[in-house]
Amino acid sequence: MTTESMFGEPMAALWFVGVLAALVLLFVIGARLPIPLSGLRRWLVRCAILGGAVGITILANMALYRHDSHVDLTRSAAFTPSAEAQQVVRSLRHPLDLAYFYQKQDPAARSVITTLNLLARLNPMLRLETVDTDQNPARANELGVRIYNTAVVRSADRRIEVLTTDDREIALAILRATRERETVICFATGHGEYDIDNFEFHTHFEGSHSHSHNVEGMAVVQMEQHGLGRLRRAVEKLGLMPRKVTIAAGQSVPPDCAALVEANPRTRYAPPESGILRAYLERGGSLLLLIEPDYPVDETLAALATDAGVRIGEGVVVDPAGHYFTDEQMIAITQYARHPITQGLALSIYPGARPIAPAASDRVNAIVLFSTSRQSFLIPERGGVSGAAIEGERTSMPLAVAAEGRLGTSSDGRPFRVVAVGDADFASNSFFPYLSNADMALNSLVWLAHEERAPSARPEVEVLPTVVLTGSDVRWIFIACVLILPGVVALLGSVVWWQRRS
Repeated sequence: MTTESMFGEPMAALWFVGVLAALVLLFVIGARLPIPLSGLRRWLVRCAILGGAVGITILANMALYRHDSHVDLTRSAAFTPSAEAQQVVRSLRHPLDLAYFYQKQDPAARSVITTLNLLARLNPMLRLETVDTDQNPARANELGVRIYNTAVVRSADRRIEVLTTDDREIALAILRATRERETVICFATGHGEYDIDNFEFHTHFEGSHSHSHNVEGMAVVQMEQHGLGRLRRAVEKLGLMPRKVTIAAGQSVPPDCAALVEANPRTRYAPPESGILRAYLERGGSLLLLIEPDYPVDETLAALATDAGVRIGEGVVVDPAGHYFTDEQMIAITQYARHPITQGLALSIYPGARPIAPAASDRVNAIVLFSTSRQSFLIPERGGVSGAAIEGERTSMPLAVAAEGRLGTSSDGRPFRVVAVGDADFASNSFFPYLSNADMALNSLVWLAHEERAPSARPEVEVLPTVVLTGSDVRWIFIACVLILPGVVALLGSVVWWQRRS
């Protein structure tokens, strides 16, 4: 059961309980009042009791109207707005018009109408209009709506139309409509990075020892290559604008790039290209650096990272105590440092990672976002683990660093921000929608774009239906299907043969 206290108003629930107690008390008092058997006094007492009951009922309804309470007894809280939608609506500072067109026979539409009405109570700036398209087609034609379950969000000169029955999608549309400036997220190209224009579904088969980019390691391939298509769509749903930027000599990062994403470069950086990134950070830019273990980092790029508070290590991390499924090189993280990026994160996975540690600097504040367990060790490259590596030194290894500070000799201007992760696959189409990987990538971009204090809502990421089995599940399925069932059939057959023989 949820009440209005879930909306940040616990007094509403107390008012509700108080009114119920008053009504019960009124009933008890009325039941104990002596009623004269006859005469004028009998009618006067009856009128007084009736008048008092009516007056108290009116006052109770006025109290409930002013301190309304919402009770949702459904198991999934289907008629309660999500916390993200509540936060977005409460943050409205300017009037916003929301028109929702629906068909009253649709149960999903009726559910979202109830949710939207509850959201409209939270902030008078949200002016809600619900329209049954079948009964009011003229209003639908006026706003150019042709499909049921369409929300039209209008703020000033902006108009956003979204087809959904999810209040979080509507909250995302509200965020996009109320953005005061256009925030551009730039994706670096020119060094074989993951592309943002590609198919978005890509599923891997779990190998015996490592995640592979080769065809032999794939069971189902539903796209031509790895990419960031899912991340790009999530960025667009947040109201941010993705854009490709070529990092090449003679060019510079556009000044309107709120954050630059360098995801899995394949070719080495030349010194002039590293200088482009340095100039961008010197003027207060933000960089998301996702570096795979097999990438040879150029000396100039490594020097830039060190000056920015990040030391890029070599090798592949193996964690026998903290991994996903049976692959010890697929690092699983459950504990994080306190930082705006890590708020709300649960389990996230990094399929093949290199160590990323903070570099000491007086002008940069760097913090490790998460590390592996103390049983971790390094191997030179992806693949099998040798006995020498197993017997080597074991220690906790940092995998991600967030840094903020200033480059260059000047102390003026906006400080730069950098988030470096020793893996890029966690943000790719293969792993982005699973567990907390999407939250890690999006939280990093929001922090880099200096929007961590703004209201936020996370878009849903479409995934193919999957069945996730643990190692124990696989073992018992093997035992049941390969050993027990054939064994039972063989045993029954033997019994029938023996009976017929005898």
